[in-house]
Amino acid sequence: MKIYNTMARAKEDFIPSGENEIKMYVCGPTVYNYFHIGNARPFVVFDTFRRYAEYRGYKVKYVQNFTDVDDKIINRAKEEGTSAAQVSEKYIEEYYRDAAALNVRKADVHPKVTENMDEIIQFVSGLIDKGFAYETAGDVYYSTRKFPGYGKLSKQNIEDLEIGARVETAEIKRDPLDFALWKARKADDEIAWASPWGMGRPGWHIECSAMSRKYLAETIDIHAGGQDLIFPHHENEIAQSEAENGKTFARYWMHNGYITIDNEKMSKSKGNFFMVRDILKEFSGETIRFFLLSGHYRNPINFSDSLMEQAKNSLARLQNAKINLKHLIATGAGQMTESEKAELENFSPFRESFIAAMDDDLNTADAITAVFELVTAVNTAVKGGATKEFAEESLKRLEELAGVLGLLLGDDEGGSIESEVAALVEERQKARKDKDFAKADEIRDVLKARGITLKDTPQGVQVIKER
Repeated sequence: MKIYNTMARAKEDFIPSGENEIKMYVCGPTVYNYFHIGNARPFVVFDTFRRYAEYRGYKVKYVQNFTDVDDKIINRAKEEGTSAAQVSEKYIEEYYRDAAALNVRKADVHPKVTENMDEIIQFVSGLIDKGFAYETAGDVYYSTRKFPGYGKLSKQNIEDLEIGARVETAEIKRDPLDFALWKARKADDEIAWASPWGMGRPGWHIECSAMSRKYLAETIDIHAGGQDLIFPHHENEIAQSEAENGKTFARYWMHNGYITIDNEKMSKSKGNFFMVRDILKEFSGETIRFFLLSGHYRNPINFSDSLMEQAKNSLARLQNAKINLKHLIATGAGQMTESEKAELENFSPFRESFIAAMDDDLNTADAITAVFELVTAVNTAVKGGATKEFAEESLKRLEELAGVLGLLLGDDEGGSIESEVAALVEERQKARKDKDFAKADEIRDVLKARGITLKDTPQGVQVIKER
């Protein structure tokens, strides 16, 4: 398996530090609002990497944090007349709800900043003791110039950064390039914790360094997130962690590309800022996931209604194939014929193509192509009917590959409706057999209202999902 390492700016063979275990940290949301389509991309992409790594036999320890104390959270609490804790808890629950709709599994650990304050304070104290940080008027800053490798991830040198640096109002820094590790409380009613430097709260970057070390290790296998986090967030994490631990922070860095909206940068001022919660009113979560995986994760992708419609129609092909196979299983019988056994062997190259694509820096676009090629072969093989065993084996192969992508999941993970549809089709067939045509027509109309058309053929009922 090869992945593109942002640090090396090249694809590298992926070799985890443990024999069969991957330690992976993915930057999570700041919980003051619902997450938008741009946030959704890393959630889906790196959930897919985790699924694929597990498919390939690795044990993945997956950590994704919640930033539950931040200026934006504090401001939202003031607007709503509530507390920062109430705001963050509300939107953590909303995150879980929307992420589940996208078939994004929960991390092994979802640490919160507020539950790891002792570790964060200890980390900051260690940086002060080692001479990489200093306290002034209750604030603590990191001395950027004291870390010789600063800029190695973003490929920026200290001189270029110095030109664009500026000091914010009320900040007392020794150097404009220094960044905050701890912020002194500004008002008595502001959320704060006791520390050796007075009441205050952590800066943004320090939380990930402290929690990554606590829940994974001083050196982790993969650190991942959106391209926008390369600088300054991930650059600062490296400076903090490697200064404190004296070890490489992350062996591989993975970053997904941006999303544009109708070929323009997403912006609230332009009115093209789309929350996933709102998109879910028009499209299924599985459609959104399919769309996000239809391009290579490192490339920018464009979001539009027309592209989402294309994604919905493409996904429907996979869903139709699954529904038809389930119907054949429910109504069929018998063991595979010799010709079917040979046909099943012909499906193997599609799995090989799928693995080759995913091994090549998580190329989900080509992996999806391999799944469609499998669907075409399966549809052709069962066009004239099939034994129950052949339909079962074909479905296993389809669900195996689609499941790695977080698609066509069963009721336990994705709330899919295939079983319910198959039951209604079977009920309609029984009504027709009993000459209860009124009931048969009623069931047909119920399915049609759900975007499912039934076509009676000599080989049986063909189920067509239109949306």
